[in-house]
Amino acid sequence: RVNCNVEQNAGIDDLAFSIPEIIAYASTVIKLLPGDVIATGTPGGVGKFRKPQLYLEPGMTVDVEITVVGTLTNGIVDEV
Repeated sequence: RVNCNVEQNAGIDDLAFSIPEIIAYASTVIKLLPGDVIATGTPGGVGKFRKPQLYLEPGMTVDVEITVVGTLTNGIVDEV
């Protein structure tokens, strides 16, 4: 969600690679630890391809939710 509005809704069946493949590859370039989050990308139809276009700006809030696991909330801020 962006500012409480659902902008994307996709499941793992929509991924180009399976979760085991993603974990296997990631573990070749970084040591994975319990609690690590792997961002797998985004479904189509966002950013410049969305009508109207939507880009994250300072002051916005992004919620990423995984059913049964929970929600990760991040605020967007200016570069320091």
